[in-house]
Amino acid sequence: MVIATPPGFKPQQFEYAVNSGKHVFMEKPVATDAPGVRRVLAAVETSKKKNLMVGVGLQRRHEPRYMETVKRLHDGAIGDIITTRVYWNGSGIWYRNRRAEQSEMAFQVNNWYHFNWVCGDQIVEQHIHNLDVGCWVKGAYPVSCNGMGGHGQRMGGDATKSQIFDHTFCEYTFADGTKMYSQGRHLAGGWGNVREAVHGSKGTANPNGAINGEQPWRFKGKSPGGHQQEQHDLIESLMAGEIYNEGEYGAKSTFTAILGREACYSGKVLKWNKLLAKGRDLAPGIDGYTMNSAPPVILGPDGKYPVAVPGRYNPFA
Repeated sequence: MVIATPPGFKPQQFEYAVNSGKHVFMEKPVATDAPGVRRVLAAVETSKKKNLMVGVGLQRRHEPRYMETVKRLHDGAIGDIITTRVYWNGSGIWYRNRRAEQSEMAFQVNNWYHFNWVCGDQIVEQHIHNLDVGCWVKGAYPVSCNGMGGHGQRMGGDATKSQIFDHTFCEYTFADGTKMYSQGRHLAGGWGNVREAVHGSKGTANPNGAINGEQPWRFKGKSPGGHQQEQHDLIESLMAGEIYNEGEYGAKSTFTAILGREACYSGKVLKWNKLLAKGRDLAPGIDGYTMNSAPPVILGPDGKYPVAVPGRYNPFA
């Protein structure tokens, strides 16, 4: 089964697929909030007991240039990993104007990138790729995060059309005190940069195929695009009767992005364990939604969708 719907719907769809005994390929991110991640993690455990294949669309993990570089980093090519920097700075995204015949739910689902309950914001929907690489390189997930961001350039600051931020910056902290710094942005005419960088005690690296240190190295082999390769790998493994499961790191990398978003929205230092256990539910009752249901976010009395205000936003509400 392929699950490529907007992220907010994936937890219940994945749960259904696993309970039905289906092998699954699920696009990233796999959820938009803490309850959704918990639901996915529970379904992952069930999928393991049923020996089901679970592929997740974090395609860099299927690209030989990344795979070989990360292996070398794990083998100590630049010593201890001290800092990682990850970026998704782009020009912008699509927007679909409201049609007269659409219900509010239909408009939001059709325009899903602009609503947090169904998208998760840019840091979750797109920047997850780079955050995933940073955690993969580190071999761990952060224990806390603080961040900042805003909505000022998104749709010209027009909150009648979108509630997501146009920029975020996060400082993630791992259990050993090392850091991962994250930039996510949509800004037409700004600096575009979608990449990762690693700093170690004995050198630096670009996980995309380059190491600079005592023994410099460049990847020179063939590296097919990950979007296609992840499908080849999944199908070939199934045909060979070999089962792998990417559900856990798919869920934890998704939550890394959610942790960053909630830190930026609240302006507070947030702990992984507390947010995962008690983070807010963005779409209560989502299992019963139809196109005629009232969505969990609606226009306020001022005619605008709610946008998080750092210092006021409560990530545990």
